[in-house]
Amino acid sequence: MHVIIWARVSSREQREGYSIDAQLRANRESAQRNGWTVVREFVVAESAKRGAERTVFNQMFSWVKANAKREKIRAILSHKLDRVCRNMRDAVRLQELEDDCGVRLVFVENQFGPGAAGALSFNVMAAVAQYYSDNLRTEVLKGMDEKVRQGWPTGLAPYGYINTDDREAPVQPHPEKSKTVRRIFDLYSLGNHTFRSLAEKLEREGHVFRTSQTRFGRTALSYILNNRFYIGELRRNGTVFEGRYERLIESATFDACQDILHGRNRRISTPSHPLAGGLLTCAFCGQAITGERIRRKLRGGGVREHLYYRCANNEPSPDHPIVRWKSDDLERAIIDDLHSLRLPNVEMATWFRSTLQTTLGDLLAHHQRHDAALKKRQSEVATMHDRLLNTYLAGTIDEPTFKAKSAELKSESLRIEEALHKAGAGDAERNQRALALFDWSQKAAEVWQGSNNTVRRRILDAVCLNRILSDVTLVTTKRKPFDQLAERLKNDFSRDDRI
Repeated sequence: MHVIIWARVSSREQREGYSIDAQLRANRESAQRNGWTVVREFVVAESAKRGAERTVFNQMFSWVKANAKREKIRAILSHKLDRVCRNMRDAVRLQELEDDCGVRLVFVENQFGPGAAGALSFNVMAAVAQYYSDNLRTEVLKGMDEKVRQGWPTGLAPYGYINTDDREAPVQPHPEKSKTVRRIFDLYSLGNHTFRSLAEKLEREGHVFRTSQTRFGRTALSYILNNRFYIGELRRNGTVFEGRYERLIESATFDACQDILHGRNRRISTPSHPLAGGLLTCAFCGQAITGERIRRKLRGGGVREHLYYRCANNEPSPDHPIVRWKSDDLERAIIDDLHSLRLPNVEMATWFRSTLQTTLGDLLAHHQRHDAALKKRQSEVATMHDRLLNTYLAGTIDEPTFKAKSAELKSESLRIEEALHKAGAGDAERNQRALALFDWSQKAAEVWQGSNNTVRRRILDAVCLNRILSDVTLVTTKRKPFDQLAERLKNDFSRDDRI
């Protein structure tokens, strides 16, 4: 009888030490004992994922169907049932192959008798194989979800990072490529580079994309500049998680690059136009606000210069109003917006600061008590596990009892460790920074007025996420916690004393 051999191990089983050679040897010995002639061998080492077409399996199926009559093939020989079919779809296809071509399945270890009883056994084993495959997929996905929740990516780290064997920090910055990523964002955020000029600049400076392609292409640069992984964001199934790895890029730099990529910030500011360069955007079309200087001759022979800021859209729609502000008017609007952070009077500011300080102190004390309780329980669990091990070694308890209790203690220890990580210890220095931030917010307008243009831009970027200018108003979206402070001042503060 002519047969073909099918041997398969998944990549996971290979890592656990299962050998494809051992399967082939067992199949060949079985064919030799039964006097069968092996026509061809199909070997595959891949993971049989549900919904994915396994290339080699399909090749085998098509080849057998096309050559069964000519090669007189009567059977497909495999080590066990779950080696050749891991789901009911594969089992049905192979049963159809037997009905259409007379090619049946034979196994080294699994044997199914003839008739209804044999068919029942086959179907039960195929269902068990599919259950194993489905359960394995569920557990793998569960593990991947939990890894992302803990702040670590699944799979290979993006350009600029490397995967390591360190369980505490499995993803770390690459010593050289991380510098390249920072350089890419720093250069592009200036607003005066295209992808081509950026790639040329990187090549001149000696930055290498990879050995086979030293120069960065448009696709690589676009992928890097749009990848929020570099600012510590992990996305999985539509949810964003905070990464625990070291961030390479600050959010402000990343946002500046996004503005440029989406055409909202094509111009950089100059000393003569300090509020231009994408600092403000038009409320009607989203274009950047640019500056222009108008010089008018005086009757006495002199020249008077006026600075205006206008929408940079040179082809506005018919319903687009004229967005054009005098420099002094725009500066006053910005100062008024920063004044919105200030409490109405010194007494209220003093009361608010005192209340904030007390609340932060209470939170610090609560965190410290909670942290101490968790650490105490962690120590108790470790002691209990040591006692359990000593009891087992002394022969007082049997192995199943030891394993069950040990698993419970380990699970509790992991939960405590996760709780410690999520809660975080109270930080007195952080409380001082919060108080300092409040003190600064009360004089933000004065600080802005007394600062140079570079510092002014930094202040606006620190306070506001967006700054939108219409023909009559300046509307800002403030960052936390400035948004809460400004919003609270719009309400009746005396009737709402929550922090």
